[in-house]
Amino acid sequence: MTKAALPMAGRVTRSRRLPPQQQEQQSRARWTTSLTKILVDLMVDQVHKGNKQSNSFNKKAWKYICDEFYSKTGLKWDKEQLKNRYSVLRKQYTTVKSILERSDFNWDEATGSIIAEEEVWAEYIKEHPDAETIKGSGCSIYKDLCTIFSEPATNGRHESVAASEGDGTSRPCPEPMSTQREESSSGSEDDEDDDDPDAILPSTPIATCNRKRGRKGIDDVIAGAILEMAAASKMREAAIEQYNARYSMADCIKELDVMQGVERPLYFAALNLFNKPNAREIFLSLKRDKRITWLRGKCAVASSSSVA
Repeated sequence: MTKAALPMAGRVTRSRRLPPQQQEQQSRARWTTSLTKILVDLMVDQVHKGNKQSNSFNKKAWKYICDEFYSKTGLKWDKEQLKNRYSVLRKQYTTVKSILERSDFNWDEATGSIIAEEEVWAEYIKEHPDAETIKGSGCSIYKDLCTIFSEPATNGRHESVAASEGDGTSRPCPEPMSTQREESSSGSEDDEDDDDPDAILPSTPIATCNRKRGRKGIDDVIAGAILEMAAASKMREAAIEQYNARYSMADCIKELDVMQGVERPLYFAALNLFNKPNAREIFLSLKRDKRITWLRGKCAVASSSSVA
């Protein structure tokens, strides 16, 4: 081999250190579902650690996110590439949030699907063409996006939505029970005031200088009882959501779509029937050859009673 050929051989050897596909990924960020989930998990972790101010992460957070992303994926993408994805995710969050602010759309946490009647979707997409991709793919990471992009005034707290009696789906930004206390501990001084029993039940101003010590003790007991009731209520809501997820509207619709002999009127009558959690549970528990008979009987009773 000549001396002139040696540098060329060295360059060829270095170019083969990475597979061609990974070399292309190194130079150009090609995002997949799994890569996006890794990035989202890292961002959620930094939100919980208090490393996000206003509308973006601080330098410490971005360095950690870049280093950990490289450690988990082997892709050494720079901060700008990750921040570009952050902007895309913010747009996705805004789109989904706008959809779910309408009462005729529901988000199924178990599947990530956004559920609405076909006519409702068609009308909405006419006005918002960008929503068509959301209709097909849903948004399985919406809860995480709520954590990342919630307004600064909320300090990372998201409204907890009680499960309605006839709906197994979730409204926007349900609060993860496991992270509620962690988020509040990483918030501002205003958050700490929220946990103070005196802030929840402020004492009535007393004009005289003689304050009764027993008053504060009573307030503390009442405040503690209220906090316990609130915690029990959240646990109950979480239990209801978990129960409803076992027999979700989405699961019923999937089974209904593959059934034979379901006429159009019966199909839409069944959708109304599935608003009841008990009806969803019975339908999914029945053997498939008995479901249509049960549906026809229940929907016939429902239609006759409505006419009467």
